[in-house]
Amino acid sequence: MIPPSSFSHSRAAAAVLGAVVTLALAAPAAAWPPDLEVALYRDAQRLLPRSLAILLHDRELAVLAAARETTPDRTGWAGELSSGQIRAETVGAVQAQLKDAATLMYKQQLSAGLIRLGATFRVAADVSDPVLCAGSEGFPPGVVAEYYAFVSKNLDKIPVVLNDGRALKLGPQDLSGYWQGLLARSREDAPVIRMELFQNGRVVRHFTLDYRSPVFGVGSLAYSRAVNSVAATWLAGWRSVRGDLTRMREPRIVEPRERPQADTGNGGEPWPRRNP
Repeated sequence: MIPPSSFSHSRAAAAVLGAVVTLALAAPAAAWPPDLEVALYRDAQRLLPRSLAILLHDRELAVLAAARETTPDRTGWAGELSSGQIRAETVGAVQAQLKDAATLMYKQQLSAGLIRLGATFRVAADVSDPVLCAGSEGFPPGVVAEYYAFVSKNLDKIPVVLNDGRALKLGPQDLSGYWQGLLARSREDAPVIRMELFQNGRVVRHFTLDYRSPVFGVGSLAYSRAVNSVAATWLAGWRSVRGDLTRMREPRIVEPRERPQADTGNGGEPWPRRNP
C-alpha cells in the first residue's frame, strides 16, 4: 500500500533528484518548477491502478531525473509548445520511447522499462502548462515566477479532478491528438496570467492574490489538466504491455446543486445572530 504521504504536496524531495537516465524531452527554460513536478508526479498516481502506482512511487527519483534529462536533438520542444503545434517527429520519438519501455518490460527489465515509461511525464505535463504554451508574445519579466509561486502556495486548495474518464482508456496511438488538444486549451489560458499578473506596467506579487483571483482558476485547471495528462500517458504505455488495470480508484462524482434553503422557522427569514 502506498503511504498517504506519497500523495501529499511535499516539496522536499525535489532538491535531491539527480540520477542520469537517457531519452527524455529537454525541459524548456520556464517549466513546471521542481516542487510542482513532484506534486504532479504523486497526484497522477491517484488515477492509476494500485500496482502501477506503487511501482512508479518506488522509482520517483529516477523517473523525474529521466524526465528532466536533456538530449540535443530534441531541444526544439519549447518552440513546438510556443507555436502550438506538436511535430510528427516529436510524437514519433515519444512513441518510440513507449515501445522501448514495453520491450524492456517484456525482457523482464522492469525497473528500466518503468523509468522509460515514467519519463514521458515531460511531454504530458508540458502540454498542460499555459506558461509554456503562451505563444510568441510570452510574458513580461517576473510574471512567470509569480504565477508558479502562486500555484505552489495554493496547491493545498487545488483538487485533483478527473476531466474526462475516456482519456484514461487511450492507447499509445491516440496520445498525439490528446496532447494537441491539451496544448490548445493551455494556450487559451495564457492571456489570463498575463493580464492578471501584470497591471499598470508592474508585476502583481503572488501573495496579494487569493482563490478568488482568475489566476487561481487558471492554475487549478492547468494543474488538474497536467495530472490527467500524465496519468493518461502512463496508462497508455502500461496498457500496451497488458499491465494490471485492476484496483483503480473510483472517482467521486461531484455535481452542482442549489444550496438548500435553511429551515429557519421564522417565515423564511434567517434567525438573528446570537450575541456572544
